[in-house]
Amino acid sequence: MTPLTRPRIVAAAIDLIEREGADAISMRRIAADLGVGVMSLYNHVPNKAALLDAVAETVLSEIEFTDDPSAEWTERVRIQARAFRQIAHHYPRSTMVVVSRQLKSTAGLFPVERALSTLREAGFGGEDAVQLLRTFIAYVVGSLLREVGVTPTFAPVHRNDVHLAVVDPALFPEVSALAPLLGVCDHEQAFEYGLDMLIKAMAVRLEESKSAAKAEKGSARG
Repeated sequence: MTPLTRPRIVAAAIDLIEREGADAISMRRIAADLGVGVMSLYNHVPNKAALLDAVAETVLSEIEFTDDPSAEWTERVRIQARAFRQIAHHYPRSTMVVVSRQLKSTAGLFPVERALSTLREAGFGGEDAVQLLRTFIAYVVGSLLREVGVTPTFAPVHRNDVHLAVVDPALFPEVSALAPLLGVCDHEQAFEYGLDMLIKAMAVRLEESKSAAKAEKGSARG
């Protein structure tokens, strides 16, 4: 019989979340899935909250970065955003657990440190770096919700044939005119479009911050 370990328990939790959603998680259910006594789980994981923390940390630890420190910061941000999106696609329901937990472990904080370091090295102040990180996470998660159709219980619903209902062009002239575009979506293209918009806005924000700092320094000298 395979020995009971913390990684095995966490893997079972991730599998259950991806199949049935985070609401299905309980120590008793995990024990049943593993074919062990529920009390044996507590030798490795103290409670359900700790188990969900471990799920979040494990998912984040699987993000594969191909970051190039010598590249422009804009390209580094793109690489990191795409890496997070890729893991979110692999674990759509567990990603929702990730964004709901306060991460504390080394594995869980590493991607956060990488993202913040990239922004700080680019010249962003601490407050801007934190706000931009949160904005990117919100954007990636929002894209995930649209792409895989995650419901309030985090259950993927695959829609193969989506059509807008017939609308009255007199009441909704723009919706009617743009219905062919609204009815289809290339998710890869949509993600890259939004990512490009965010990065361009970031570049403008950075230049504004530099200008403000320069003006403040000049005022202080005067």
